[in-house]
Amino acid sequence: MRILMVGDIVGKPGRYFFLEQTPELKQSKHIDMVIANGENSAHGKGITPQIFNELLRGGADVVTSGNHIWDNYSVMQIIDSEPFLLRPANYPEDTPGKGFCIYPVGKKKVGVINLSGRTFMPPMDCPFRLAEKILNFMSKQCDLIFVDFHAEATSEKLAFAYFVDGQVTGVVGTHTHIQTADERILPNGTAYLTDLGMVGAKNSVLGMKVDPVLKRFLTGRPSKFEVAEGACVYCALLIETDDNTNKVIGVERIQITA
Repeated sequence: MRILMVGDIVGKPGRYFFLEQTPELKQSKHIDMVIANGENSAHGKGITPQIFNELLRGGADVVTSGNHIWDNYSVMQIIDSEPFLLRPANYPEDTPGKGFCIYPVGKKKVGVINLSGRTFMPPMDCPFRLAEKILNFMSKQCDLIFVDFHAEATSEKLAFAYFVDGQVTGVVGTHTHIQTADERILPNGTAYLTDLGMVGAKNSVLGMKVDPVLKRFLTGRPSKFEVAEGACVYCALLIETDDNTNKVIGVERIQITA
């Protein structure tokens, strides 16, 4: 199987570039499933029911998120009813929505887990201990398991990947919007990339217009961020597994600019 994991989609430019590039990628690289992070897809913050459906029509099968999932309140209309829209699993137990799902691809069952890191991030339950509990269930149900680990610190992302190495098919980091160049297969067989990057305006600061970001850094005062436009970048990781053993046999980092 060939699974494409796509970085944070930022605003309308990112959505349009995702919709433009994903069908072609699926065809040219024979992709069986697409997992995309959509927490910044609604004008840079949050996601709406309409945009969620747009991403599904554009090629996403499962949409993950992170700390910005709540930024557009309309997400509450679908957070409990859409089985393939995820928020980090390590929110408190009574939080709306779900943190993992099982998606059928042919005869295979693909598990997807969404977790948040805790270093330089909002307070959350421990993702390491929670992952143990989730995997106790999912390992018996799924042929493949992928984790979107939404975190700031590279050390936390890598440490988590080693923690679950051999127990999951792949771990990818999201949140920082900058694609790292450390794609690899860990010693016990788990595919890994510290951060997928983003789908959004290339000439920007994490998908946002440059000047307001500079103003905040230079003055220390609040500045309203706006989604940047123009030429975009599409960042993702393609993970290939053996159909007989379900083991990872290849990873390919993807970065498309236009």
